[in-house]
Amino acid sequence: MAKAFSAPGKALLAGGYLVLDPKYKAYVVALSSRMHAVVEHAPSNESRVTVESSQFNNDRWSYKIEKNGAGNFIPVEANNLQNPFIEKTILNVFNYSQPENGIDIKISIYSDAGYHSQANSVVKKNQYNSFNFYKETVANVPKTGLGSSAGLVTVVTSALLSCFLQNFDLKSTETQTCIHNLAQVSHCQAQGKVGSGFDVAAATFGSILYQRFDPALINDLPDVSSSAEYKETLNKLVSKTSWKFSAEKINLPKGLKVVIGDVNNGSETTKLVAEVKEWRAHNGSRAKDVYNCIDEGNMRFIQGLEQLNELAEKDPESYTNVIKSIDTKRTVNPALLNIITGVFQARGNFRIITQESGAQVEPMAQKTLLDSATELPGVLTGMIPGAGGYDAIALITTADCPIHELAKENDFLANVTFLDLKQESAGLQEEDQAHYTNLN
Repeated sequence: MAKAFSAPGKALLAGGYLVLDPKYKAYVVALSSRMHAVVEHAPSNESRVTVESSQFNNDRWSYKIEKNGAGNFIPVEANNLQNPFIEKTILNVFNYSQPENGIDIKISIYSDAGYHSQANSVVKKNQYNSFNFYKETVANVPKTGLGSSAGLVTVVTSALLSCFLQNFDLKSTETQTCIHNLAQVSHCQAQGKVGSGFDVAAATFGSILYQRFDPALINDLPDVSSSAEYKETLNKLVSKTSWKFSAEKINLPKGLKVVIGDVNNGSETTKLVAEVKEWRAHNGSRAKDVYNCIDEGNMRFIQGLEQLNELAEKDPESYTNVIKSIDTKRTVNPALLNIITGVFQARGNFRIITQESGAQVEPMAQKTLLDSATELPGVLTGMIPGAGGYDAIALITTADCPIHELAKENDFLANVTFLDLKQESAGLQEEDQAHYTNLN
């Protein structure tokens, strides 16, 4: 019997760079563009995992699961094709689950349109889903920065674990935590570094207020290629260790939405992060002051959103009027003021980092876009999500703000592509496997 799972994309609205430090909180919105995995399995004499992506020129990775000299499970790709995210996910789920018998697993991957450039693609759909199909392998199709690798690792981890765990239940905290912890290990190993983990956390839990785990948890794992302790250490780390991270569920206030604008100019996130890290290392007290100013702005932004949620619950009529005031910009409620000034403070300090480090966190071109966008009726505030750069802008607008039409009439925003996305509260969820058949 086949099973299907999906995980959302993400946008880091507050906490860029600070999210790498466990003492700071980050506001992460899950997005409606989802990664999907459909899985089926059967007993076999030997263990194999085949992962297919019909969307991307029928990409296919076929792994035979072998044991190395240390007794650890190692996936070996039949045609020497490289996909570190799939490979590390298979490696860790097998070493965590330690199956005694052979198993043949087939996984089909699908990704919603928001993750990639839609140029040169053909839409195939049924009554439940719509996917873009390409004549290029996935590595050659430009990404939009919504967290496709984190979503991929999270859904493939879920798909594989569902084949092994008898008590697998996506609604249980135990299963969610197991998936999250394993996916974090695999994603970090595939990237070759321990990142903040906010993208995997959002893929698992949905929209969250996030504080990261200690990087030593993953850095201290033994070498899978040589250590006979890897399986047991991994098992203990995933199931018997407190990671001391925080992923508190959040929701954008009613009547507001997140709008992501693709600017079509890619930035190298790794390079940006390295430049900011170097600046921070060489400017101890100065960098600390700037980071604390950004955090103050972030906390004011988050407080404003919480105040709006409280007002919506206590006084719906007043709340409706407050949301309407975003269209006219004539009156500014204290909660709205916290949001606007909080983002303004964070952005101003990111521009200080840009000037002093050379890292293009908020370059002038993006400042111009955001300043222009936030003057539009119905736009509450705007920021560059994640690590900044030239990739995208994020706006918080009223639910009925016609941003596409307004942007077309604006000289600065005319070339920005606003993606068809909305905020999602849910993270990982099980889907009906029949919803992925008969795509035409």
